[in-house]
Amino acid sequence: MFDDTPRRKMEELFSRIAAPECDSLEALTELVSLIRPIRKGDFGHAEAMLKTLTQLIQEEPEFARVFREFIQDILSKGNHLTLYVDAGIFSNTGFVGEIRSRISHKILPEVPRPDNLQDIIGILFEKPSDGDWVNAVKDETFLSLLNSMIDEDTGQRGKLPHAIGQILESLQILSYRISSLGLEPELVRVDPSLAHFASPFLAQNVEMLSFIASYQQTWGDEEANSDDKHMHVLLDQCRSVMARVKKLASNNGTSINLTFNLVRLKQHIDRAEMLLNILEAIHDAPSKTAVFPYIVKLFKQLVMAECRKNDLTHYVRQNISIIALRIADHSGKKGEHYISSSRSEYFAMAKSALLGGLIICFMSAFKILLSYLHAPPLTEALLFCLNYGLGFVFIHIIGGTVASKQPAMTANAIAGTIGDSTGKGRDLEALTTLVARTSRSQLVAIIGNIGVAMPLAMIVSAISYAVFGSHIATPAKATALLKETHPLLSGAVFYAGIAGFWLFLSGLIAGYYDNVAAYSNISERIQSTKWIRRILGTRLQREIAQYIHGNLGALISNFAFGFMLGGSYAIGSLFGIPFDIRHIAFSSAFVGFGVAGKGMTPAWSELLPAFVGVGLIGFMNVAVSFTLALMVALRARQVSFAQRRQLLASIAKRLKERPRDFFLPPKVQ
Repeated sequence: MFDDTPRRKMEELFSRIAAPECDSLEALTELVSLIRPIRKGDFGHAEAMLKTLTQLIQEEPEFARVFREFIQDILSKGNHLTLYVDAGIFSNTGFVGEIRSRISHKILPEVPRPDNLQDIIGILFEKPSDGDWVNAVKDETFLSLLNSMIDEDTGQRGKLPHAIGQILESLQILSYRISSLGLEPELVRVDPSLAHFASPFLAQNVEMLSFIASYQQTWGDEEANSDDKHMHVLLDQCRSVMARVKKLASNNGTSINLTFNLVRLKQHIDRAEMLLNILEAIHDAPSKTAVFPYIVKLFKQLVMAECRKNDLTHYVRQNISIIALRIADHSGKKGEHYISSSRSEYFAMAKSALLGGLIICFMSAFKILLSYLHAPPLTEALLFCLNYGLGFVFIHIIGGTVASKQPAMTANAIAGTIGDSTGKGRDLEALTTLVARTSRSQLVAIIGNIGVAMPLAMIVSAISYAVFGSHIATPAKATALLKETHPLLSGAVFYAGIAGFWLFLSGLIAGYYDNVAAYSNISERIQSTKWIRRILGTRLQREIAQYIHGNLGALISNFAFGFMLGGSYAIGSLFGIPFDIRHIAFSSAFVGFGVAGKGMTPAWSELLPAFVGVGLIGFMNVAVSFTLALMVALRARQVSFAQRRQLLASIAKRLKERPRDFFLPPKVQ
């Protein structure tokens, strides 16, 4: 049976609105409450209520007149400026200032001003979920409602309406802000040509002021043509400059401040274009209905922005995406070097991994020997950190590879390719090939590390026994080493996940410092420093500068990763919590030392779980670091869920048809 209760309530509301003493804002708030879904996510309810409202207005011309005058009364009063120039646009207070402001407003909200349209929107759509249902309602539903309210008089007589004047003032403010942001020193620093040629950011302001004056003068003159085409051309030129700056920044480095300003600049340009479209449609279109699609689009944006104005989580997520994109771009460029395409690259990766495994074996031996010192906890932790950190740096310098450090880098390279993909079959095929190459590259690196670290550990231990009369690991230590990799009797798998997180974090650190090296011109500054030249000489100074330019991120991230691994056990001990790490390459070496410490004859009950544990540790290292890095990279590039799903389907198909691609290099043609 049809429930006509909402319609009756709307009829009662319209009867109240017609009364002279009616509080317009209170009545409109009640109307929004009727439309608002009772259950969160029930967007169909809002759609149905809006259709009921539209039908009521269509059937009752008096209601249409009352509602139209009701809305006009709200729009004809007060200040619209803050709604158009601030809502949904990053403020210039910076990240920390905005966080502080949102927290304070969340705890103690500002007093709403009844003469401010932004505050009115906030009162009407007071629930954080209101933005979701407003944007979920079809545009056609809102258009039908607006069409039902229109009157027969389409002429533009009289003085300039207050609402139109507010839009023109907003455009003036937006234009000044675009000029200011477009002349920021950091933009000129990245693209020096901006200082030598006419700036479109200044030109658009001159054109905008001319457009505003012309629009005001020709209001009501139906024969006049208020052309904004040149204005759109100039705004497009501003976008072209922004695209050029972004491209230069991706190669030469960027700062968080520059990235933040580019986002603000885009937001201001988008809002200015939206307001221009509304004005142009109002002035030139023969029918009032031509402007409605632009109004609906702007309305949805503004409601969503107002509902999120104090949303701390959304703001942090937006900014993390901005920062992550800058870091991910540089990590992705490094990640391309970890992906082998040909057989020669595949075997070069294997050799590099073998070299890495050799150094890891000796780092593991040093770790065991350092534990025999029984140094104070802080001193022992520092020794472990230096052993790991300096060892990883040395591996990088001599061209070795640590297998589990690859995923955090290669994930960014894959995500960057996804972000550039258009979703066509050809692009998905190329992406799938990239994933297959990444898979076999990481697999051969893991095998190379383990293939050297474990047997070499046994050999080194045997040499130690022959020379010094004792293995690297005592029998008690050997038992402990084998037990530490047991998948069930220890926290090895969980600790491997912690190591995976550190691997992911080290990948971000690498991207960050590669960006710093490029943006801060570290190489040029080293080469121009006189005291370095006096100590090292010109040739060595130049070589060091070039090396640091290409390797600063890797050196710092490797050293930092070493401290993360070495300090994890100290953190666990300090706070009395199960916090430690397991790394596949080191675990395989420790198993080798454990087997040797047992006289090469450990029981299968110890040996088999240890081997299984090493495999699971490797899986967790790679899975956690790769997944986290890919999630950050995908979010930073705003890759849609549909694109991810298409890629997974393409990978599954390739794995079924040509599984060899994921494990072995291409055959020689």
